[in-house]
Amino acid sequence: MKIHGLNKLTLLDYPGLMACTVFTGNCNLRCPFCQNAPLVLFPEREPVIPEEELAGFLKKRSEILEGVCVTGGEPTLSPALPEFLSGLKSLGYAVKLDTNGTNPELLKSLTADGLVDYIAMDIKSSPARYAQAVGIPGFDTAPVMESADFLMHCGLPFEFRTTVVRELHDEVVFRDIASWLSGARAYYLQAFEDSGALVGSVLSPGQSLSGYTKEELLGFVQLLAPHFKIAALRGV
Repeated sequence: MKIHGLNKLTLLDYPGLMACTVFTGNCNLRCPFCQNAPLVLFPEREPVIPEEELAGFLKKRSEILEGVCVTGGEPTLSPALPEFLSGLKSLGYAVKLDTNGTNPELLKSLTADGLVDYIAMDIKSSPARYAQAVGIPGFDTAPVMESADFLMHCGLPFEFRTTVVRELHDEVVFRDIASWLSGARAYYLQAFEDSGALVGSVLSPGQSLSGYTKEELLGFVQLLAPHFKIAALRGV
C-alpha cells in the first residue's frame, strides 16, 4: 500500500474520535475542484511513507489516537487496501474510509469483513450533472448510485458530503440530490477553496472556479435539512 502523506493529528476528519489521516495516490475521477492534483495526477512524483514507518508511528500513538482516516486520491483503487486496513484494525484502531463510491463491490466486501467502521462518500453532484462534476464525459453513475444505496441500508455509520463550487452546483442540483438521497443519516456541505493545486488548473489552464459565501451555503443546508437526519455545513 503506497502512503503518500500523513496528517498526524486531526479532530475533524473522524467524527467523535481523535485520529490521524493517511493519504493514498491515484484517482479514477478528474474533478476540476479537487485540491490534491499531485496525488491524483502524478502520484509517482510524490514521496512514499514506508508502511513500517507508519506502523511504528501508530504503535507509539496508540494511547492518544483512536482512529485512522484513509483518504486519497481514491483508496479503493489499491489492491492492497484490505490488507492495509486489516493491519490498522490489528493495532486496535477504528478505521474511517473516504471514497468516491465508484467501487461498490469492494465497499461491500470491506464492510462484511469488518475492516471499516465509518465511511465518508463524496457526492459530486446530482446524477444528471455528475459527468460535469467529475470531469469525465459520459460518466456512468450506476456504481456511485449502488454505493450510495448500500451505505443507506448497511447499518454502518456513514456520511455523504459535497464540496460546493459556484460553477458546478446550484439550487437545482441540491433539490435533485435531496430527492435521490432522502432519508440518509448525514449530509455535509463543504466550502470550496482554491488550494492552488487544483486538478482543473492542471488539466485546463486558466479555468476559474469559485466558492459560495457562508450565508449562501447555509441556504443550501436549509433546503436539504428536511431530507436528512443531519444536514450541516462543515469547515466554515
